[in-house]
Amino acid sequence: MLFSYNWLKEYSKEKLPAPEKLADLLSLHAFEVESVSKEGSDSVLAIDVLPNRAHDCLNHIGMAREISAIMGKKTTLPKTKPAKAAKGSLPQLKVKVESGALVPRYAGLVVEGVTIDKSPKKAREYLAAVGVNSINNIVDLTNFIMLELGQPLHAFDYNQIQGNSMYVRRAKAGEKLETLDDQTLTLPEGALVIEDANRLIDLAGMKGGKVSGISPNTKNIFLQAAHFNATTIYKTKKILKYTTQAADIYAHGIDPNLGMQALERANQLLQEWGIGGKVVQVVDIYPAKGKPKLILLDLDFVRSMLGVAIPKPKAKKTLQDLGCTVADKGNLLRVEVPTRRLDLEIPEDLVEEIGRIYGYENIPSAFPAASLAPPRKNSELFWQEFTRDRMKELGFTEVYNYSFIGQKDVRQFAYSPDEQKNLIELENPVSEDVAFMRDSLLENLLKNIHSNVRKQGEIRIFELGKVFSKKNKKFEETKMLGAVVLGGNFYAIKGVIDFLLESMGISGVWYDSYKATPEKSRAVVWHTGKSAEIKVNNQEIGFVGEISSRVTQGLKITQSVVAFHINMDMLAQLASEEKEYLLAPKYPSIVRDVAILAPGQTKVIDVMNAIHDAGGTMVRDIDVFDVFEGGNLPGGKKNLAFHIVYQSDEKTLTNKEVDAIHERIIKAIEENPLWQARK
Repeated sequence: MLFSYNWLKEYSKEKLPAPEKLADLLSLHAFEVESVSKEGSDSVLAIDVLPNRAHDCLNHIGMAREISAIMGKKTTLPKTKPAKAAKGSLPQLKVKVESGALVPRYAGLVVEGVTIDKSPKKAREYLAAVGVNSINNIVDLTNFIMLELGQPLHAFDYNQIQGNSMYVRRAKAGEKLETLDDQTLTLPEGALVIEDANRLIDLAGMKGGKVSGISPNTKNIFLQAAHFNATTIYKTKKILKYTTQAADIYAHGIDPNLGMQALERANQLLQEWGIGGKVVQVVDIYPAKGKPKLILLDLDFVRSMLGVAIPKPKAKKTLQDLGCTVADKGNLLRVEVPTRRLDLEIPEDLVEEIGRIYGYENIPSAFPAASLAPPRKNSELFWQEFTRDRMKELGFTEVYNYSFIGQKDVRQFAYSPDEQKNLIELENPVSEDVAFMRDSLLENLLKNIHSNVRKQGEIRIFELGKVFSKKNKKFEETKMLGAVVLGGNFYAIKGVIDFLLESMGISGVWYDSYKATPEKSRAVVWHTGKSAEIKVNNQEIGFVGEISSRVTQGLKITQSVVAFHINMDMLAQLASEEKEYLLAPKYPSIVRDVAILAPGQTKVIDVMNAIHDAGGTMVRDIDVFDVFEGGNLPGGKKNLAFHIVYQSDEKTLTNKEVDAIHERIIKAIEENPLWQARK
């Protein structure tokens, strides 16, 4: 808002600092001053008044109070004249208000015998400095008082109020009003309007109607100083996309006790400006009077909040300079807040006022007295984030799904009646798509694959989330890690698990024959013969394998899908941050390959165990790099291909030594009549 420096001087008993110094003072203690410009013999300050102070500082007296409080001086208030009705010739104006909630106070003066003319030069200069054009002395008076006190006024031509009656009410949707600026507004339902006996004459709190505006022929006026509901004014201006300075002030809220003060100031200016007239009727509808708030302020609390002890006399004077009434009550101050300070409601608000007037720059810097101890490490969260990072390193994308499945999913994934009974059913689901709490991450992950099946190439996604189960009528939550790969194979997904668990420091990992149990996993999801239990020592932690063709075909997925589902809570308990350092091998390794033709039901682990037993300590590692079925192979057979890594810690192995060990392994394999080795 723009403020005239000369106008501000009117309300100070002391000489004000120069405009630039005043701007620095305000920026340090109250509001940022965006600019200071010279306007003839005046200076104009553009002050960014914060929204929480708009109700008391969007006016010159409010800003003068701030300046006086910062300087520790007194404010000089303008002269007023009590509004008392004298005998006149005009009929009484009948005013009715529909709702006290919408119009907490409606006040006004009927003034008989005014003279329309130019405003005094000084008033015109003040208005011009802040960007307001002079129109005539009556309209200028309303603008002057709004910018001086913060109370919007509106002047009606009394003789244009038909039926000598005014009714302040909510608008009906679609009602129209032509305003003083020649706009025809279609009003929203609930907007505040004023009507006389026959028509709308005002959009209350925003703009006057053209039919009741002041003209050169006006002789009698009704001067309105109302308190309109801030929320209603705000909604109306937003819906209409139309506003005025008065509407902006009302939308922030104003002091309910300010209306009569503004009318008494207007009564004074009517005489000072030579407008004349006499007050013949005073209207003041004020059913629930606004009372000052009482706040008890503990000075020890002030010290703890600001970090410095403010002497009681200093704190007391600061609040008094801001307009509060303060009384001692031991170590407490009993503070009565003026009704114009709508922002002061709790002790913290008063502490802020004391602090900013005292000057934050005067509060010495000090380190906190308390020791700063790091929080205890949350092992569960640590390993969850660790797992996320490792999965992303492996090329997986994290997804987030709802914790529900629906009736369609129960059918799609072939839940048996007993399995469905174990699901936790919602009492009042918003739709059948979220009827149950999920008992596994796999169903929603597979639906993600179905939604993205058109994507070219491999899809690798994972989720960390809770699953929910019902056991002995008790509900349980378990954090799980689920992952699915479209276009992958069993051994590739097993490699992902091996890498993840090894990076978490988990040893003793092995894969057992898959034996589904309802409380662990559902057999219908997995491909028989291409799935396994994941175990650490003898503890089962999850499942890995290929998803059954029945499930993938139901989801119209034509490629193979492999997945794993691991108990994340158990992983967090088993994981270890301890690392064992191993020296880099001194001697090189030699790799030999071997392929084995074996029955389709042969387990890879059995073949690997046979290789280890025959190779001894020189066999450092065994990797499966191919599993082939079909083609030209005999029926019911599959081909398993392995890399065997040979290495010694004592010397460089020769080809002859490696060949001998390799031959021993092949011979051991062929001792099984069902296996046939191929070099």
